[in-house]
Amino acid sequence: MEREKGWLTSGGFAKLCGTTKETLRHYKDIGILSPACQGDNGYFYYDVEQFYDFYAISIFRQTGTPLEEIRRCLQGQDAAQTLALLREQRGRLEAERQKLAHMDFVLSGALRNLELGTVPDMVPQTAWFEKEHLLALPAGELEGLMTPAAGEDEMLIAVLERCQRLCGQYGIQTDFQLGAIHRPGEQGGPGAISHLYTRIKEKADFPYYMEKPAGNYVYLCCRGRWDISEGYAVLKRHILEQGVGVAGDFYACDLAGFILNSVEKNAVSMISVRLGGGFRPFLSNGDE
Repeated sequence: MEREKGWLTSGGFAKLCGTTKETLRHYKDIGILSPACQGDNGYFYYDVEQFYDFYAISIFRQTGTPLEEIRRCLQGQDAAQTLALLREQRGRLEAERQKLAHMDFVLSGALRNLELGTVPDMVPQTAWFEKEHLLALPAGELEGLMTPAAGEDEMLIAVLERCQRLCGQYGIQTDFQLGAIHRPGEQGGPGAISHLYTRIKEKADFPYYMEKPAGNYVYLCCRGRWDISEGYAVLKRHILEQGVGVAGDFYACDLAGFILNSVEKNAVSMISVRLGGGFRPFLSNGDE
């Protein structure tokens, strides 16, 4: 690394800091980081200790602090002012971290859903599903929010508004992937809807929390249709014909979500139920 009389040249200092001479020149011009001295040859030189000044500037810049505010902080050398600024930037970083974590949750779920939706239409499959956390709204409670003659659009509005209020009240993150929970009905099929739900990022301590347990599930996908009643019938028939043991509730959920569901031909929904103890493997097409 270039040195002259114990100082670093602009090029050497830029290399040490992982920046460019143009950036250093800009910082010098606005008075945020000036070279330690200027040699008889007219070149500017930096003290190696100024690396930490540049590092501090970089940290502040990455958290969105304006250069003028950084300049005042560094020039003032006021501990209380610096502490306040650091706390403010820590808060901004935490807010950004939560935003990125939420987006990762949403995008990861969307990728998984669309990958699941590529299986053959109306053909039962088996797969291991990880545990999911749900904000589950009792169907009876939702009925109380609407008129007896309410249509599907009114129900959707009521569900979304209720989910938004609860997420805001309890600080919960959701991807608004909507679904329905059916208690087991007679002869191995799903009964009436007990809850409408949306996925949430993590376990939460509030009255509407439910968990979809991890395990092997039998499921099928319904593509290109809003009405998935045929899918319920196909899954029920498959369970009976194959003698499959199932346990717990049936889950029906929208897979395409906000990405593809603007038209019916892009609609993708999944119906699933967890396999019970003593599960006997079977082929998806029903052949032995």
